[in-house]
Amino acid sequence: SIVVPWVYLALVLCVLVGIRMRPAEPIEHGAPSPLGTLYRWALALRPWTMIEVFLLGACVGYSRMQTVAFVSIGTAGWCLIAATLLLLLVDAVLDDHAIWQALPVPRAPAAAAIASIERATLAANAGRPAPACRVCHLVAPEAHAGDRCPRCRALLAVRKPVSIQRTWALVLCGFLLFVPANLLPVVSVEQFGRVVPNTILGGVLELLHDGLWPLAVIVFTASITIPLAKLCGLSWNLFLTQRRSARFLVGRTRLHRVIDVVGRWSNIDVFMVSIVVALVQFGELTRVRVENGMIAFAAVVIVTMIAARSFDSRLMWDAAGEQA
Repeated sequence: SIVVPWVYLALVLCVLVGIRMRPAEPIEHGAPSPLGTLYRWALALRPWTMIEVFLLGACVGYSRMQTVAFVSIGTAGWCLIAATLLLLLVDAVLDDHAIWQALPVPRAPAAAAIASIERATLAANAGRPAPACRVCHLVAPEAHAGDRCPRCRALLAVRKPVSIQRTWALVLCGFLLFVPANLLPVVSVEQFGRVVPNTILGGVLELLHDGLWPLAVIVFTASITIPLAKLCGLSWNLFLTQRRSARFLVGRTRLHRVIDVVGRWSNIDVFMVSIVVALVQFGELTRVRVENGMIAFAAVVIVTMIAARSFDSRLMWDAAGEQA
């Protein structure tokens, strides 16, 4: 919520300034521009830039705090809202395809270009896909698996190695962690010597009891529905891919994109608890402590985010093509 947004915006700014200051014509054969590497790092950091998730968690925490103390939003709070809106605008207007097209690509010598065309033709005739960068989507037929992309320096591979096995392991780990995340208390409130543990579902019911049903719906969706739906959706895609099923390929591909995008929003509860625990410390009168259920829940969110990134959705189309 603090470090990653700064680094992300700094990387994007460096790339935009670098594109503005240098021509986009292909450079001669040699070292590629470092701008591609910087933008690859920025794209890798973007899912972990959770300032908007932190803001929503702060809103939930603000509503919970109103029941025990008077809370007002300071100047930094309004600046946080403005920064969140600006970051969302940056994502809305930033075109990844235009950025990659503006970055220079080293020009191969004539002999290497002819050899790459021959290899690409042989691969096409054999029905094999050419190695393509999974970050900038540059097709590099002159390269082999394990080489570096000439534009962003990512590792080239026809498909992500052991993608299905790695994703299955992460999904099973997520299911195992999901049980203690919902059964164990996430926070405990000690008030006048009396300790009251609270689970995720208990917090939702407390919001409903206080009449805050919109926040209750948001917390229930982000903390229970989304993690479970992500795990089930990934399991469904993995199961059908291993069965080489050609059913619902477009829908399954869109589902995987949605899973990848909405996964980080489950951190609303994590940020909300971090704010409440930091503020509700009134000595011996009232204290709030984090319990093991919150640690398990945070682990579920992280595991599912990594699982969505580790699964190569192109394998679904490969399996269907082999069956056809």
